[in-house]
Amino acid sequence: MNPIIEFCISNLAQGAQETFETLERDPNLDVLEYGCLSYCTKCTEGLYALVNGDIVEAETPEQLTERIYQYIEDNPLF
Repeated sequence: MNPIIEFCISNLAQGAQETFETLERDPNLDVLEYGCLSYCTKCTEGLYALVNGDIVEAETPEQLTERIYQYIEDNPLF
């Protein structure tokens, strides 16, 4: 089972698109895009994604990518 990374389309438009595209190329991840994840406050404050249901936040796309991979490493599924 692969880790699931979920993005809000509004957050993609605010700068998370680069992270989305990078992670989407990783065959060991399931990367999904939704119209809304109902974290509107997070969406307006910065970049974020849900990783296996938990929020991972960052200020830049590069930082978000790094933090997502770090979160996956620190919180294995099994």
